[in-house]
Amino acid sequence: MYAIIATGGKQYKVAEGDIIKIEKLGVEAGETVTFDKVLAVNNGELSIGCPTVEGATVTATVVKEGKGKKVIVYKYKRKTGYHKKNGHRQLFTQVKIDKINA
Repeated sequence: MYAIIATGGKQYKVAEGDIIKIEKLGVEAGETVTFDKVLAVNNGELSIGCPTVEGATVTATVVKEGKGKKVIVYKYKRKTGYHKKNGHRQLFTQVKIDKINA
């Protein structure tokens, strides 16, 4: 059984027991989160929502929050002496999928 959920402007395919990294939610570790934007559910037969499946939710527990690996952004223009180095670390929330309610 799996479901496709939408959160943080992205879509994720999840099954029970999966641990995924999503955009930061601002929730403490150990708390429960419910995702109600379920786009599709497959429990033997596929049911696709228009745009979401009615009555379907996905329950997850927050494992931790943190920052991802640093991504280096380097801008350079030749012959002018222009170069700029910048780094970025994306914030994330790691969640464990507990139950898919369909």
